[in-house]
Parts: sequence; C-alpha cells; structure tokens
Amino acid sequence: MELFFLALLVILMAAALGSGFPVAFALPGSAIVTIGLAAMSGMLFEGNADAYFAQGSPVNWLSAGVTNFRGIYWEVERDTLIAIPLFVFMGIMLQRSKIAEDLLVSMAQLFGPIRGGLGISVVFVGALLAATTGIVGATVVAMGLISLPAMLRNNYSHPLATGTIAASGTLGQIIPPSIVLIILADQLSGAVDQAATARLALYKANTGEFSMPSEFSVSSTSAGDMFMGALLPGLILVGLYMLFILVISFVRPKMAPAVHFDGAYDRRFAGKVLLALVPPLTLIFVVLGSIITGIATVNQAGAIGAAGALIMAGYRLYEGKGTYRPAVLAVVSVVLILGTLHVVPLNIRQVNTQADVIGMLVATVGVIGLLVALSWSGYRTLKIDNTLQGVMIETAKTTSLVFIILLGAAMLTAAFRAFGGEDLVREFLTGLPGGFWAQFIIVMAVIFVLGFFLDFIEIAVVVVPIVAPILLMDPSANVTAVWLGVMIGLNIQTSFLTPPFGFALFYLRGVAPAVVRTISMYKGVVPFISLQLFALFIVGVVPELVNYIPSRVSLTGVTAPPPKNPRLQSCIEDYIRETNANRGDEIKAAIRQAQGWDLSTLPKRRATAVAKALDTAGQTFTALDEAFAASKAIDDAAVNYRPLHVAVRATQDDIRGHKQEIQEIRNRIDLAKRFRPDETAYLAGLEEERDRLEAELKQLEASIPDDWEPRHRDFKKVLAEEKRARLTYRRTTDQAYEPILELIGVLRTADALAALEDDLRALGEVVRSEQSADSKEEAIKEVERQLNDGVSDVNEIRTALSSTRRAIRRDADKPEKAIQEFEKAVAIMSEEITWRTNARESLLPQLEAYDAAIKYTIGLRQLNRMPDEIAVEIAACQAHHTDISLYF
Repeated sequence: MELFFLALLVILMAAALGSGFPVAFALPGSAIVTIGLAAMSGMLFEGNADAYFAQGSPVNWLSAGVTNFRGIYWEVERDTLIAIPLFVFMGIMLQRSKIAEDLLVSMAQLFGPIRGGLGISVVFVGALLAATTGIVGATVVAMGLISLPAMLRNNYSHPLATGTIAASGTLGQIIPPSIVLIILADQLSGAVDQAATARLALYKANTGEFSMPSEFSVSSTSAGDMFMGALLPGLILVGLYMLFILVISFVRPKMAPAVHFDGAYDRRFAGKVLLALVPPLTLIFVVLGSIITGIATVNQAGAIGAAGALIMAGYRLYEGKGTYRPAVLAVVSVVLILGTLHVVPLNIRQVNTQADVIGMLVATVGVIGLLVALSWSGYRTLKIDNTLQGVMIETAKTTSLVFIILLGAAMLTAAFRAFGGEDLVREFLTGLPGGFWAQFIIVMAVIFVLGFFLDFIEIAVVVVPIVAPILLMDPSANVTAVWLGVMIGLNIQTSFLTPPFGFALFYLRGVAPAVVRTISMYKGVVPFISLQLFALFIVGVVPELVNYIPSRVSLTGVTAPPPKNPRLQSCIEDYIRETNANRGDEIKAAIRQAQGWDLSTLPKRRATAVAKALDTAGQTFTALDEAFAASKAIDDAAVNYRPLHVAVRATQDDIRGHKQEIQEIRNRIDLAKRFRPDETAYLAGLEEERDRLEAELKQLEASIPDDWEPRHRDFKKVLAEEKRARLTYRRTTDQAYEPILELIGVLRTADALAALEDDLRALGEVVRSEQSADSKEEAIKEVERQLNDGVSDVNEIRTALSSTRRAIRRDADKPEKAIQEFEKAVAIMSEEITWRTNARESLLPQLEAYDAAIKYTIGLRQLNRMPDEIAVEIAACQAHHTDISLYF
C-alpha cells in the first residue's frame, strides 16, 4: 500500500502542476492530501494510522514539516537564504534603471564593426546581467527587448539571433551570484549531513569499526563555495558561446554581418563606454571578489551588491545638475573607511590611544557619508517613476515565491520519504550496473527532462534532497558537494533551452516580433545546447575546474586549517615527496651538517632531544618512501581484488536490504495477528512474502565466493600496512622537528627571560615580608603572567613559583618553607638564563639556517598555517576526486 500512496502522491503533484495550479500550493497540497488519505485508510482498514507508512507516522511527518519550517526561517546557522532578496533587488534595480540597456548599446557600438561583434556583445552583456540578476526570465526578456530588434535590423540570421539571446539569458543559472546556486547550496548542506551519516553507517557495516577517519567523510559546501566553484565553468561556457559566434561569422558571414557604427570612436565615445561598463563591472568584481577573498560572506556581499545597485540607479535615472554627487560621496566615504581601517583597527573596545580616537571619528564620518549617499540615491529612485517602489514590490514577490516553494517542497519531500520513496530511489540507483557514474548519468537525465516542465527552484528543492545524499555518500566516486551542485546547475541551464518546453524559449517568444518564427528559435538553440552539453562533459571529467578555487580560498584564507588537518595529509605527503625529489640532496646535506653541532651549551635533556631529532630527520626520507611503497602495494593488490570487492559489497548491501524488508514484514505479521486475526488470506500473503525474501536472502548469502574472507583479510593487511607506514612517517617528522622548533623558540626569548630576572628577585622581599598571604600570592601571580606572555618553556620556573604560593597559603606559620621554594625558583631561573644566553650566541644562527632548510618539508606539519605557495599546490591536489571504496 505504501507504493500505492507514493504513486498517488506523484500523480497528484503532476496533475496539479499540469493543470496550472500554483507551484507554491501544488507541492504541499499534494503531500497533505496523500498523507491524510493514507492515515485515514490505515485507521479504517488496519486500525492503525501508521499502517501504510514505510517509516514514521503522520505525527512524525507533521513534526518534519515544522522542523523544516523552523530550519528555513529561524535557524541562525542557516542564513544562506537571506542573500536571495539582496541579489534579486540588485538585479531588478540594475534592469529598471536601464543600466543594462546602456551596457548593451555601448558594447554593440564598440564590437559591432567586427564580424559577429553584435552577437559577441550580446553574450558579453548576457554574462554581466547573469552576474547581477541570476534570474533567467528577467534576463531573457530584457535581452529580447533590447538586443533582438537591433540584431534583426542588421540582418542577423533569425536562428542565430534568437539562439544567442536565449543561451545568453540562461547564463544566470550558473554564473555567480546566482539564485540557483544559493538554493542548491542550501539544499546540498542538508544532503551532505545525510550522506555523511549514510557513509559512516556503510563504513561501520563493512569494517566493523565504530569511527571513520575524518578524511573519508563527505565534504560540505556553502553558497560562497558554490559561487567560487561555478566561476570557471561559467566563464568557459561564455568563451564557448563567443568562439562559436566568431567561427560562424567567418564561415558564413551573412549569418552574423558586421554592423557599421555611424559615430566616431573619439574621447566622448570612450567616456560613454567606460561609464556604461566600469560601474557594473566594478560592482560585480567587488561582490564576487569579496566572497572569493574571504572579506565578506555571501549575505554581506549581497548587501554590498544591493547598495551598489541603488547608488548606480541614483545617478542613471536622474537628469539635472549634480547627477553624480551621491555616487561621488559614496565612493569617497568608502575610500575613507577602508583607508582608516588600513591604518588603525576600528574596534571601539580597543580604543586606547589618540590615534585610535581619531581613526574612529574619521571612520564615523565615512559611515555617515555613505548613509547619506544611500539615502540620497534611494530618494531619487523613489521619486523618479516610482522605481524604488516597483523594485521593492518585484523583489518581495520573487523572494516570497522562492520561500513558499521551499516550504512546500520540504513538505513534499517529507511525504515522499514517509512512503518509502527515498528507499526506492536508492535501491534503484544502487542496483544499476556501472556504479556511481551510471547512477549519476540517470539522475542527470531525469533532471534534464524535468527541466522541460519545472522551474529551477522546484527541481532544486524537490529532486536534489532525494538524489544528492545517494550520490554524495558513494565512496567509489567521493565527489564534492560543490562539484555535484555545479553539475546540476549546468544541467538545469541546458534544459531551459531545450525545445519544445524550454522556459527560455517561452520567455523569448513572448517578446519576439511575429516575423521570428518559433521553428527558427528552436533551430537557433540547438548548437548552444550542444555547447552546454560539451561544457557539462568538460566539467564532469575535469572536476578541478570546480573544486580548485574553493579549495585554494579555503587553504589560503585567514581561517585556513592547519597542516596537521587529517584531510590534508595525503596531498602534503605528495608535495613533500616531489620536493624531496628536487631538493632532497640539499636537505640531507643540512641534516648532516646539523649532526656535527656542538651541543655542550645545552642542558643534557635538551642536548639529547636535539641529537635524537637530528638523527630522526634523516629517517624521514626512508619513512616517506616506505609509505609510498605501501600505497603502491595497495594499487597492485587492487587490480585483482577490486572486482571481487565491488561484487561482494553489492551483494552484502542486498543482504542488508533483504533483512530490513524481512523485519518490516515480520512487524506487519505481528500487527495482523493482533488486529486482523480473521483475515487469513492477508496474513498468508505476508507470510508468503516473508518466505520468499528469506529464500532470496539464503541465495544471496550463498552467492558470496568462498575465497572472499581470506582474500579480504589479506587485502586488509595491505591497507593496515599502508596506514601504519603513513602514521610512522608522520610521527617521524613530528619527532624530527618538534625539539628543533621548541629550542628555537626558547633561545629567541632568552632576552625576555633575562629581563624578568630582577622582577623575580624583587619578589624575595615580598616573600620574606609580613604582608598578607593574598598580597604575596598576587605579586607572584603577576610575575607568572609575565613569564607566560613572552617566554617559551618556563614550566620549571612556574612550578617552583606555584610551590611558593602553596607554601605561603598552607604554611603561613612556617615562612622558611616558602622562602626555600622561592630560592629554588631563583636558582632555576638563573641557570636557565645562563644556558639560554650562551646557546643563543653559539647555536641560534645554525638552528635558524637548519630550520629554513627543513621547515617546509619535515617541519610542515608543525606550522600553524601553510605558506600560500604551498597551499596552492595542496589545493590543486585536493581538487581531484579520489576513489576510497576499497577502505570500506
């Protein structure tokens, strides 16, 4: 019966959408009706409202709906969707203020005299509009109204003109900042959590271990990552469009003739082009650049974009004296704020000096100036043709539509899962031959077809939560959520163009003149669809195009993970191996030279530790070679083992599925015996189904080859050997560098320790005085704080001072005990100052030279953060997808 209600859910949804019923109500409405019918049927025929639910109950489903509602609107951590109204406002304001029209006209005049120049201008402007609106319908309509008449007047081929406009208009799907990417990021964040849980469960089931190495977990994503990941694919697509138009214009000149410009290319024209081009480009670079460089979050960048669009509209709509005054004031204010921030820290809690006060006052003036400029521009846009009011209304409509659909889709998805739909999809996809790529191709084909009928929002919020966890959890592909999101975005964009249902074609048909036939539009988009599919193929086989920029930004940012992060180790070791191949002799020579140091100035404990570290440094090369030899052993063993592993794991997955189904049927049999004892036929049917599944289960268990266990055991030994070799190398490098790093820190702070000697000795009078115990302890604590602030490794001194404080507190009537402990602290400090001062003169230069030689290889794991030049190498390594299925 679950299948019946699942089919009913899909049929109701399809019928509602096909009849033109609003999507925002079709999605939740079909879910509510189906859930209600299932619960009522269960009460009528089974005596239990839960009877026809594959998992949970109506109450659980309602709870899931409330949880989704709260998650979308009130969960503080999930604030990605706040960026949607900001970017929508930005795009609509730029369109309503005719800045986009100015841009297109100027670019057409600039490139028109070149063959195909007008078409290339349309693509260029389409890309810029995509980077400012992210809304396909608005972009296609605007481009159709502005550029199509000009292309037709200049004898452009109808198919080429309409195809260029439709394809350029859909660039808003993939070029950031895109509403599609924001919604996909929001949906994928939840999918990542489900995929991570499923992968952990798979790891436990296959290995018997309760914890999975963190480097095997599913990588998460955010709207900022999606923006950065989609940037290169979007630019590649723009480049393919332009190249196609350029080739067509030379192969068949009559299809894309040059357009003569009657005016002169003089200083006035250059100023016009710059005025039309520079502000939008600057706004785009500021918005995207602030995200990519980590200066601003996606929400903050959206606010910057909205404010910038308002400023630009303020001078574009106004005609009269002082047109650019608000814009100039805004630019001056921003420069003033940024300049002040560069000079002094703008934190009101840290205002200590007069310079800080002046900086705060200057920045305040800048903020006030910016607020005045925004208010001034907003007043202009409000008074001129009610532009601001119209933009706000359109923004509210679009944003409300998005959020209502999100809520409805959350309810629909919960109902789909309640009837076991997600399990059916998972069983279907995982049962396909060909592994991940077969599943991926099927999913992409389904999304492509759905793009004929559904808007991108419905696809993103209905399909992605169901299929993304299945694709992301597969360890054989181990794809990133960013890559999957960009691939889905490219796919949705392709489906928007495909005849006869492509949304972009409908939008363009609505504004195209009657002379342009629909069949011409269909012909025109075919080559662009081919280019999009080609781009999809390129991104699919070269995932680095998507993964590299997010990885690089993550590893070079202020919050970059330390080199000891487990996810980075494999790539770091690849980098060190390559570095050793180039600089290995130089590093080994530095180690041999260091082994001849005179360590007599060091205490015996430190001298022993340094000597051992130098000996261990020489062993790191052998340890790294052994680690890579162990990895090669895995590759060699996997040639014969992998087919067996894949087959058996698939069988074991079927076995687990059969066991779960058998348990569910047993539960139904128990319910039937309690509530429907008279319905023997129904009970017999359940028992027959149970017996069939149990027979299939025995067949599956018998199909596992007899040599599976010994071969699996042997391969696990190879995996364990590689893990041991890797850990040995990492432990060896840590032991080879930690004592060196620690000694350098100790010697560099020798002067700081010597400067505190007088303060410590001055405590003698306090300890021997008749002051209260509290006063004595506070004086000692102050010296301890000074030791902690600027001196390395003073544990022995601090221990002696702590003993002094305890003696003062516990043995107040025996001051000699506290004096004895204090004199011990003075003696330790004197001894420490002596050897540190001597060693600093004789050893520190040699230590620093040695550190420079090994710091970025042997010592890399001990650094707080990687240098940017190394982080770039590691980011390139991490951009690949690595098969980790043999570890499961």
